[in-house]
Amino acid sequence: MNHIAFPYWIDAAGRTAQTDTASHIRDLVEQTLLTAQGERVNRPTFGTGLRQMTFAPNSAEVAMAIQFLIQGALQQWLGDLVQIEQVEVQSEDAILTVQVKYVVRATQQRETTQVITGTSS
Repeated sequence: MNHIAFPYWIDAAGRTAQTDTASHIRDLVEQTLLTAQGERVNRPTFGTGLRQMTFAPNSAEVAMAIQFLIQGALQQWLGDLVQIEQVEVQSEDAILTVQVKYVVRATQQRETTQVITGTSS
């Protein structure tokens, strides 16, 4: 089954670009991670606010809190599509790296998505 590609764009044929299910779910994971809570008017609790966490104090406790925040948001918003296996958070200077390992429920396919936020010097 094809889905509308994210971000939205027009393909070479002049039509709305489409993507497969695995890519669509990866896009949904990234959207959930990178959307700040309150950013979506009709879903004010959607998202994680990961970008705001980039400049949080760098400690094991903060990394663990971010990990639980991400895992909870993914289970709440995408729990019917994926089973979250592992969330790893690494923070170094102003760069926050999140790796999410999950299983697509419809296909039982294991996938990994990595999101990096922040700036490098």
